[in-house]
Amino acid sequence: MESEISAEAVVAEAEPDPGAVDEIPALSRLVVLGLQHVMVMYAGAVAVPLVLGHALGLSASQIGLLVSADLFGCGLVTLLQTVGIKGVGLRMPIMMGVTFASIGPMLAIANSNIAAGQSAEHSLQVICGAVLVAGVFGLAIAPVLGKVARFFPPVVTGTVILVIGVSLIGIGVGWIVGQGKSGEVDAAHAAMSFFVLALILAVLRFGKGMVRNAAILIGVAVGTFVAAGLGMTDFSAVGESAILGFTPPLVFGLPRFELGASISMMFVMIIVMVESVGMFFAVSEIVGTKMDTALMTRGLRADGLGTIIGGLFNAFPYTSFSQNIGLIAITGVRSRFVCATGAVIMLGLALSPKLAVAIASIPSFVLGGAGLVMFGMIAATGVRILGKVDLSGNPHNQTILAVSLSMGMVPLVSEGIFASLPQPLQPFVHSGIVLATISAVALNWLLNKEHR
Repeated sequence: MESEISAEAVVAEAEPDPGAVDEIPALSRLVVLGLQHVMVMYAGAVAVPLVLGHALGLSASQIGLLVSADLFGCGLVTLLQTVGIKGVGLRMPIMMGVTFASIGPMLAIANSNIAAGQSAEHSLQVICGAVLVAGVFGLAIAPVLGKVARFFPPVVTGTVILVIGVSLIGIGVGWIVGQGKSGEVDAAHAAMSFFVLALILAVLRFGKGMVRNAAILIGVAVGTFVAAGLGMTDFSAVGESAILGFTPPLVFGLPRFELGASISMMFVMIIVMVESVGMFFAVSEIVGTKMDTALMTRGLRADGLGTIIGGLFNAFPYTSFSQNIGLIAITGVRSRFVCATGAVIMLGLALSPKLAVAIASIPSFVLGGAGLVMFGMIAATGVRILGKVDLSGNPHNQTILAVSLSMGMVPLVSEGIFASLPQPLQPFVHSGIVLATISAVALNWLLNKEHR
């Protein structure tokens, strides 16, 4: 979901050395290579708290808390996956970040609570509870995921990822036109959004290496500086924030557990862990380590435990970032301690509230241009996966795609269609990803019996 790439695309051509995964490069090389991993994933790592924070109407300081908590979770969970503890952690070079698959259900939870007159803090407490439940659920299903994975063939995962991307594109457009405002569009803000979009496309076209990998980060950074120079944004909150600080656990209050919200996040957890299976196989092939059931279970347990950590630290479900897996194949550096160093850098960034507030102060119209690229790439990932599905020879796959895509679009085109349902079910039915997942899994089970 985070700019996913196929396992085949990231497998290094050179014969991998299984021992390289445990090598510890020189400190200077560790820092440089670890920083490169952070640069590759940074824009995606902070995108989810920015999306959720803007949707909830949080202040810059509150969004800063979410960003700091998110970065802290990224670092902590990456250490859990790369260094590991007994029975938990793949102990391979993997960077962990918040999954984009969680945005849809979390926004549905937030919107249903706001519609019910609840505060933003209440929504965050419900989200926290749902994330904790999803993490516990992930730990429970880790040993048996091989049996669950068969219910998520490419026609299912591709459809769901496509729905996620299409659903999120509306958020990017909302950033450009200004969500929550009158129907008028600020021409200057729209122009800045498309300036950022054009800049990102230029970097993707002409940039190379690390510059190209940091296209989103460069576009947002330049757009923000230009907007600040034109007086289009306010960074006053940055000066009021501390240089060093720590976001304590459950800073927005104790978690609230609601059935619909928890179920929707459990669906996200299943999808995340099924995707992790593919990513783990890709990494194991790159580093030359044979994947077995015990190793896979350890990696999936890290997904589950990492999500519990995310819930406790005001963050979200975590998954492996595939763009970093691609970076490993490109650089040929297979040491897990490089990613562990990147994790330490993320922890350091998390301890700077001033930096977090600066990121949170990025105007939404600047993010809008980047959002069109990021969210569109998610949809493109779904299309790429579906490109490998037999849609012409197996008409059932066409039916699965058509019906599930339509179900996933229902909450987008008619927000009030489920308004009469009980409140506990609102987050469940207002999430396109949940509706699409239920539809795709059920139809695949009913129609593709011969392939089960």
